[in-house]
Amino acid sequence: MLTIKKEFTQIYQENITREGHVQLLSYLERSDFFQAPASSRYHNSFEGGLAQHSINVYHCLKNYLERERCRELYRLSYSDETIALVALLHDVCKIDSYKKDTRNVKNEQGVWEKVPYYRYEDSLPYGHGEKSVYMLSGFMRLTREESMAIRWHMGFSGIEDKNTIGNALERYPLAFALSVADMESTYFMEEIGAK
Repeated sequence: MLTIKKEFTQIYQENITREGHVQLLSYLERSDFFQAPASSRYHNSFEGGLAQHSINVYHCLKNYLERERCRELYRLSYSDETIALVALLHDVCKIDSYKKDTRNVKNEQGVWEKVPYYRYEDSLPYGHGEKSVYMLSGFMRLTREESMAIRWHMGFSGIEDKNTIGNALERYPLAFALSVADMESTYFMEEIGAK
């Protein structure tokens, strides 16, 4: 059975080959990407959760785009590289943002005790999807469709104006597909809730 890091790296290396891909993977390996959680208290809030979430989104996106109805409606045809890139890298904005800490929680006996958790600390408050696009653009050139997909992957769960979100998702079908894959991964495949 593949470890999370090996599976991520295998998918990445088999699909992403554009200029800058080697440097980007090296950056991911030097960062906390493979150790970080996907969230502080919600989905995949455990060590390695971010990389696992990225793999899950990749599989969900591939499955979504292979659905016959999606191909009929949108005439969707994206390269394997584009699919892997947007799915695996949509949340690079979370690198170095989660710090191990403790908090006080009442146990089953009603006694307060310290429990470990991840505290979110954003040293580059640039937004969510736009921060990922910004970070990736330092390593490789993204297409407009890829940039929009990553930027708007939160879909309607984002905090932006709903009309703006709807406009982006309508204009860029890959953004809609990635947001669906992200939600499917988060709510149907991953562990939800604080530990």
